[in-house]
Amino acid sequence: MKRSRTGKLLLVVAAFAMIAAACGGGSTATPDKCTSDPFGCVEVKAGTPITVGTLLVISGPNAALGQDSQNGVVLAADYLDGTFDAKSGQIDGHDISFDNQDDGCSAEGGQTGAQALASNPDVVGVIGTSCSSAAQGVADKILSDKGIVLISPSNTGPALTSPSQHQPFYLRTAHNDKLQGAAVADFAYNELGARTAATIHDGSPYADGLQQVFADTFQQLGGTITAQEAIQVGETDFTSVLTSIGTSTPDVLYYPIFAAEGALITQQARQTAGLENATLIGSDGMTSTDFLNAAGSAADGMYLSGPDLTAFGGDQSFYTNDFLPAYRAQFGADPAAVFHAHAYDATNMLFAAIKEVAIDSKGDPATDSSGTIFVPRTALKDALFATSNFPGITGNLTCNADGDCQTTATIAMVQVENGAMTAPVWSKQMTLGN
Repeated sequence: MKRSRTGKLLLVVAAFAMIAAACGGGSTATPDKCTSDPFGCVEVKAGTPITVGTLLVISGPNAALGQDSQNGVVLAADYLDGTFDAKSGQIDGHDISFDNQDDGCSAEGGQTGAQALASNPDVVGVIGTSCSSAAQGVADKILSDKGIVLISPSNTGPALTSPSQHQPFYLRTAHNDKLQGAAVADFAYNELGARTAATIHDGSPYADGLQQVFADTFQQLGGTITAQEAIQVGETDFTSVLTSIGTSTPDVLYYPIFAAEGALITQQARQTAGLENATLIGSDGMTSTDFLNAAGSAADGMYLSGPDLTAFGGDQSFYTNDFLPAYRAQFGADPAAVFHAHAYDATNMLFAAIKEVAIDSKGDPATDSSGTIFVPRTALKDALFATSNFPGITGNLTCNADGDCQTTATIAMVQVENGAMTAPVWSKQMTLGN
């Protein structure tokens, strides 16, 4: 039978395709799950690492907060092989590498860092942000729009996981400040016996949301809020605000802000008429060496709230006997803030989800495509939101539909003495919805 010219051409093309495949010159076929995923897959080729992004505050006056979390991320990668040996373990034969960006503890920093990570096609998922202001409406939306999961170890602003504002690829292992604000109010009213209180916030989602929960709960308990004042990040003179607050001589001044402004308010409050006897209280944005060093002796006697590191719901012995010694050995100091364990848990959640959904190409060992894996972005997100009773240091993590994975937390109050934070002087277990 006579073949057409077109038929001969098709045979030649087919022959060359067969030869190329036999010689290993072809590329790994894209799995159907990748073509059907609205955001596609991250392809991790043989011999290349899985890239995890971090978006944490690692410069400026709050650097201790973010660096502490970043250290927790590094330790999670180290422990993939079951030992803390200061080198990355592997997932499906792939090392872990990091694309570290700075969230600047600001919306501007969150935008810049998130855009950098979103433009890197190798980033499988991101641990961050440190500050709620860098996430809410900024990093959470930028990364969600690209189908990139963002898991925060320290965002506590209530709005981030409210149904009306939650972004679909955002989760957190930190507690929701609906828990912390209520706990601080409980401590102030029932433990300290305070009946009047004033608050200061800096306009950030974290500070504003937290002081409002405190104020609402304090009033529900029977207390009176004498003032709710706002300041601007970057201000240095708070005399007028403090003087105004001092006219009503509140029993408690609560200012859940960050290190730089928090330290100055602490120093200036001590010198303000009407606040001489007020109990000063801050929260986890100030539970860092940055704050203690900046505030100096003025902080002595004040209280700070945050997660109770002595009462984690998970493996406390592992944290005390394994994690902390490894932290000190690798980074040369004790943790400088309180969210390193939350970062460790967030990273391990991400690793577990990658292992669950990664598609192994099962290529010919003789070809360059051998060992290539594909990570479907939507499937990765779905696996994370399906997390249930995940055994973490901070407790067994179960994620709800709005991204809260730490729905029960023990909130502690520590006191500052001689420039250092004491062991918890009070703590209470809190649960969302209670």
